[in-house]
Formats: sequence, C-alpha cells, structure tokens
Amino acid sequence: MSIKDLYTSGFVDRNYGHFAAIVRVALSDGEITDEEKKFLDRLARKLSISEVEYAKILKDPTGYPINPPTTYKRRLERLFDLARIVYADLECTEKQVNMLTRISIGLGFSPANARYIVDKALTLISEGGDDLDDFSEEIKNMNR
Repeated sequence: MSIKDLYTSGFVDRNYGHFAAIVRVALSDGEITDEEKKFLDRLARKLSISEVEYAKILKDPTGYPINPPTTYKRRLERLFDLARIVYADLECTEKQVNMLTRISIGLGFSPANARYIVDKALTLISEGGDDLDDFSEEIKNMNR
C-alpha cells in the first residue's frame, strides 16, 4: 500500500465519521426533517460520500468513529457544522443539545468547556449568524 493510499483512506474515513456524527445529531430528535435532509445531501456531496455509503450511514450512524481533528480550528469547523444541522429545521431540542455536547467532547473539547462552546455555536446560529469566522472569533475571545 502506498502513502497516497493511506492518506486517501484516512481522509475518507474522517469524512465518514464527520458525516455520521452529523447524522446522529439530526436523528437525535427521532426524525430527519426535509430541511435536515437537504443539508445532509449538500454535505454528503461536499464530503464525497457515495450514495451507497450515505444510505449505510443513515441506517446506522453509530458504526463510524468520530475521528477528532488534530487542530483546534478543524474541531471548531466540525462543531459548527454539527450545530448548523441542529437549526436546519429551526428547532433545537434539549436532546439534540445533549447529543451535540457529547460529540463535541469526542471531537476533543474539554468536558468543562463543551457545553459552553455548544451553547455559543447554537446561539450564534439561532441569531442568524452562520459564519464560521464569527464563531471562531467568539470562542477565541472566550479564552482571553
């Protein structure tokens, strides 16, 4: 196996894990709404998820590891994607927030800060802000 094959395989696995985490959040309220489905469809295309793999992930999203990113910036990006799926249907349940908090810990955020960071992301998105840079700046200011 070449280095290229290892890199490609790892990249694909991370995409599957990220997508599966988002599906878990979408399913945490028991169903995937039309708005959530549209978001998932766009994200699947962006992450190069095949239709076959898409169907497998929808059937059992827990079968894929989270694969936390190695950089803080990438963890924020993943968390922000997850938070956007919570508001895709303009409804945020406590069950979704709890799932998002658990996944954020799996992404590498400390348990002490996970709920705060999740709340920040959800607040920003609920107020109409879906800009990753704004979210990153808010979190950076939190650490000052």
